[in-house]
Amino acid sequence: MTTATAFAQRSCAKAFCAGLAGAAFALLAASSALAQNAPAAGTIAEGSLKDKTLTFVSYGGIYQDGQNAALKEFADKSGVKLLNDGPTELAKLQAQIESGNVTWDVVDTGDLAPFAYCGKYFQKLDFTKIDISHIPPGQVGPCSVPAMNYGIVLMYKTDKFKDHPPKNWKDFFDTKNFPGTRGIDGSGDPPVGLLEQALLADGHPVDKMTPADIDTAIARIKALGPDTVFWKTGAESQQLAESGEIDMLLMWTGRAMTAVKNGAKYTPVWQDWLVVKDQLTIPVGVKDPAAAHALINAYLGKSAQEALTQKTSYSPVNNESKPQVDAQVQAFLTNTPERVKQGYGFNTAFWTENFEALNEKWGSLLAGN
Repeated sequence: MTTATAFAQRSCAKAFCAGLAGAAFALLAASSALAQNAPAAGTIAEGSLKDKTLTFVSYGGIYQDGQNAALKEFADKSGVKLLNDGPTELAKLQAQIESGNVTWDVVDTGDLAPFAYCGKYFQKLDFTKIDISHIPPGQVGPCSVPAMNYGIVLMYKTDKFKDHPPKNWKDFFDTKNFPGTRGIDGSGDPPVGLLEQALLADGHPVDKMTPADIDTAIARIKALGPDTVFWKTGAESQQLAESGEIDMLLMWTGRAMTAVKNGAKYTPVWQDWLVVKDQLTIPVGVKDPAAAHALINAYLGKSAQEALTQKTSYSPVNNESKPQVDAQVQAFLTNTPERVKQGYGFNTAFWTENFEALNEKWGSLLAGN
């Protein structure tokens, strides 16, 4: 068994098989078969979208710049006029759908939304038009494909813990033996992998969670202390590291890499880094679904994914891609055999089923309640 296969089975057990409806899982299996007849990922028909316009929506910054680099050949060759918008906000998308005037054609979202709102806000994808054969197993949903792979990694101040460094998330939650300030992702979607690690740190299993466990996990985060910083943007997390203000903090791998490259004296803990996959979706009610599918299929191509990684440092989702990056970027890519083995995939089924309650409780925490 390959390392990638082993991780896929582990992710399936934790993220899909641990409670996703059987029908949805069966759909994914059927989709894989259909995808064999799809045009190869990266295929672009010359002039096929001339005089058409598509709007691509994502989160801005270097990430969306990288996505545009990945889509440049698609725009140039197909003739489509490619517009950009963002950041992604479900409330805006909902308003478009309810008004019958959907102007967003392909939308990059967080991990859970396409599962929670599949068929409501996001249409089921036609896998005869999207080649998913080079995407790692376990990463395709009925309404989404991964936009890229990255992770949330625990970073600790090297000098602070030089004689007794943290080795895992249990140490992150152990403020007695590892005193100091903590920094947590408060940018938007709840970091559900961290919530699960909060439960695991207290010996609480996560394979049979109940809604009450959301409160338990959030209480564990509150117990870190009033000096915990909930950073609002990736740029803020990077600034916190580069200034050395926080002793341990969660960081997106791309921001962590950039901070270290800029001189931040922090060390990553890779054991059980939290697997994250932004998702590409097509909203319900788009005017040209075929064109939107063509964009996604081009985006998943080998060279497109290489361009994305080289621009952003985030890992490609095409397993044939071989981006040319320097040693520091390579050290933070999450698709190497070693990193794949160390990654932690969360219980997608549970968090999807409890998505609205989760958002409400997490929002209350961020509001100071």
